[in-house]
Amino acid sequence: MTTESDITPSAADKHHPMLKLALELGPLMIFFFANLRGPWLVEKFPALAALGGPLFVATALFMAATIISLIISKVVLRHLPIMPFVSGIVVLVFGSLSIYLQDETFIKMKPTIINALFGFTLLGGLAFGKSLLGYVFNAAFQLDAEGWRKLTIRWGIFFLFLAVLNEVVWRNFSDDFWVAFKVWGTMPITIIFTLAQMPLIMKHTVTPAGETEK
Repeated sequence: MTTESDITPSAADKHHPMLKLALELGPLMIFFFANLRGPWLVEKFPALAALGGPLFVATALFMAATIISLIISKVVLRHLPIMPFVSGIVVLVFGSLSIYLQDETFIKMKPTIINALFGFTLLGGLAFGKSLLGYVFNAAFQLDAEGWRKLTIRWGIFFLFLAVLNEVVWRNFSDDFWVAFKVWGTMPITIIFTLAQMPLIMKHTVTPAGETEK
């Protein structure tokens, strides 16, 4: 099994942008609605009661949806983007621990672990003179070295911010609020942050070798 590590977007990525978005957001949406309608799901499918409360049912369905998403990505896009791949592994490990031990802490800490991992990896890479952001995002942009360095610093700090934010939310608010924030809070924050980086991206965008300006 291979993951996409080329800084050039694949042809499949260019032809299926909405599919990529659906594969990344789909499991999160299933997690949110499964937690919201947990009692109804248990009533319709009594076997789910063995998993525990609504959050554990939602976690199990989240894990299943994540596996399906990765399989579709491999079959249709012909690779596994690094960020969803690593996130999927953490989901399966921490989700399994949560259900097996009946301890919600593991699944709640999953976003903390993932965001901290990416944050420290990006900033740590810079310490060795390597900008790893292109690998994390599967190369959505073509930037010069200075652009990648600045963008990597910003995203590294942002990932660490998300890790701290997740800890604050899950430790101080209800399960339902945490699940809702995970879906409807983190995503808008990330979109706003991404849009705020566009001036930097446009300033440092370069034309890949072999391509000409139109």
